[in-house]
Amino acid sequence: MKRPKLKKASKRMTCHKRYKIQKKVREHHRKLRKEAKKRGRKKPRKDPGVPNSAPFKEALLREAELRKQQLEELKQQQKLDRQNERNKKRKLETDPDVKLSNTEPVTEELGQRKAKKAKTSKQNPKRLYCQELKKVIEASDVVLEVLDARDPLGCRCPQVEEAIIRGGQKKLVLVLNKSDLVPKENLENWLSYLNKELPTVVFKASTQQKDKRKRIKLEKVKKKAALSKSEVCVGKQGLWKLLEGFQKTSGKAIHVGVIGFPNVGKSSVINSLKQEQICSVGVSMGLTRCMQLVPLDTQITIIDSPCFIVSPLNSAPALALRSPASIEVVRPLEAASAILSQADAQQVVLKFTVPVFTNSLEFFTSFAQRRGLHQKGGSPNVEGAAKVLWSEWTGAFLGYYCHPPASWTPPPHFNESIVTDMKWGFDLEELEKNNAHSIQAIKSPHLASSILFQSSGLTNGVIDEKDIPEELLKQKKQKQEQESYEDVDDQGIVDEEGDDESLAMSPAEEACETLPEKSRADKQSAPSFVLDKMTEEEDDVYDFSTDYV
Repeated sequence: MKRPKLKKASKRMTCHKRYKIQKKVREHHRKLRKEAKKRGRKKPRKDPGVPNSAPFKEALLREAELRKQQLEELKQQQKLDRQNERNKKRKLETDPDVKLSNTEPVTEELGQRKAKKAKTSKQNPKRLYCQELKKVIEASDVVLEVLDARDPLGCRCPQVEEAIIRGGQKKLVLVLNKSDLVPKENLENWLSYLNKELPTVVFKASTQQKDKRKRIKLEKVKKKAALSKSEVCVGKQGLWKLLEGFQKTSGKAIHVGVIGFPNVGKSSVINSLKQEQICSVGVSMGLTRCMQLVPLDTQITIIDSPCFIVSPLNSAPALALRSPASIEVVRPLEAASAILSQADAQQVVLKFTVPVFTNSLEFFTSFAQRRGLHQKGGSPNVEGAAKVLWSEWTGAFLGYYCHPPASWTPPPHFNESIVTDMKWGFDLEELEKNNAHSIQAIKSPHLASSILFQSSGLTNGVIDEKDIPEELLKQKKQKQEQESYEDVDDQGIVDEEGDDESLAMSPAEEACETLPEKSRADKQSAPSFVLDKMTEEEDDVYDFSTDYV
C-alpha cells in the first residue's frame, strides 16, 4: 500500500531547466521583435484636432459637438426601440391573440417575393426563352442571325425569319460564324448562295480564354510574338461598317438583335465586336437565358438573346445538333449515332484514325480504345466515346462542311420584294470587298482534312408559347376537365362506378386518349433517344420538357 502524500509536490526545478526556459522565452521575444520591425510599427494616429490658425474654428467645434449629441440620441432611441420590440414579443408569448402591427407588412412583402420567385422557378424554361426572343425581335431594328459556317442551312429557322418579316421595317442579316473550320471553296460557294436572299457577312469570332493564369502567360507571349490563331477576330470591320452605314442612312440610333440556335457563337460575336468578355461564353448549350443590352457606341446597341427552341418534329440529327439540352440529359449514344449517320464514313475513319466500321457501335468501341476511354474491367466506354464525339461535333474545333443546294429556290416566306427591302440601306459593294478580304485572312483547313456532312435542311423552331408541346397538352387537359364538369352539371348525379374508373385512370392516360391522330403519328416518327424519356413510370404523354431544357 502506497503511503499517502501529505504535502503538495514542490515547484522547484533544477537551475539547468530554469535557465533553459528563460533562454527559450528570450529567443521567442527576440523573434517577435524582429517580425514587428519588418512589418513596421503602426501606432494609431491621434486626432490632431482643428489647428488654431484655421478660420471658423469655433463653428467647426460646435458642429462636431452637435454631431456627437445626435449620434448619442440615435443610439438611445435604437436601444428604446429594441426594448419595446422585446416587450411586444413577451406579450405575444403570454397572449397569443395580440398581433404585432410593425411586423405584418414586412411578412406580407416577404411572402409576395417568395411567391414571385416560385412562379418564375415553376415556369417552363422553353416558355421563358420564347418570351425573351420575342422581346429581342420587337426591340431591334436590325437582326443578325448567326449561322454555323459548317452547316448554314441547318442553322436557319424559317419560323423566326417569318416573324421578323411580319414585324415590319426590320432588317435581317446573316453572319457566317466559325468560317475558319470550313474549306475556302466551300465558304465562297455558301456566300454566293446566301447573298441571293440576304446580306451575308463572313465572320470568325475570337475565342478568349477564361483562366487568369493562362491570360497572364499569353500577355507575356504577346510581347515577344504575334497573336495566336484563336484570339484573332476576322470580319469585325466588315460587320461594323455595315451597321454603321445603315445607322447613317436611317438617321437615328439603332438596336441590333443577335439571334440563332445554341452553340453557333452569338455571345462570342458580341464579345468580339465589343473587344471585351461581357456576355458569358461556354461549351454547354443554352447558356444565355435572358436578353442583355450591350452598347457598342452612342448610336449602336447590341442585344444578346437566348437560343431558338427546336421543334420535336425535326429529324434526329437536327435534334442532336440544335437542341439546347446537355449531353447527360439526352442519351448520347443515340444522338451521336444519328450525327454519324449523316457524315462520310471514309473521312471519319481518316480524321479519327480508327479502323473501317460497319455500324456506329463498332466505331464507338474503336474510338474509345483509341482515346483510352475504358470502364472497370478494361471494357471500352462506348457512352463516354459518344459524349466526346458529340461535344466535338457541336464545339468550335472540329472541321466539317456541307455542300450548298445545286439550284437556288426562295423559301415560302421570301419573295423578290422582301429580298429587295432587306437589302435596302446597306452598302453591298463595300460588304463584298470586306468579305473577300476576310476570306483571304482566314486560315481555313484543306478539303481532304475536313469531313463531308449531309445537311438535313432548314431546322424548324418554336417561336410561339402556344406551340410548345407541353403547353398544348395543358390546354387539352383543361378543356377536357371543363367538358367533364359541364357533363356532371347536366346529369346532376354521377354513378359511383364511373367515378372509380376515372380515378383509376392516370392523368397521363387521359391526355394520351385526347391526343389527335396527328400527334400520335409524330410520336411514332420521333427519334428513339427522345422517346426513351417519354416512357418513365406513368408518363406516356408526348412531353419534351425533360429532354430539351
